[in-house]
Amino acid sequence: MKYLVGIAFVLILGALASAGVFMLRGDKTDPKKARQMARALAVRVALSVTLFLVILLSWHMGWIQPTGMPLRR
Repeated sequence: MKYLVGIAFVLILGALASAGVFMLRGDKTDPKKARQMARALAVRVALSVTLFLVILLSWHMGWIQPTGMPLRR
């Protein structure tokens, strides 16, 4: 599960970086670059939501357990 979350974070950051590249290098009048940036951001959102749902499902199925954090020492 740790590896799945790590890979998902790397993919999310990669999609965010590609959207940034499309934004910075794109011509403001070129609609193709705007579509590419929007698609990269949509992929990032989809990956984030999917990761959240996988973690929630894993907790519900009992595959992962919350460890809890102590409120006081």
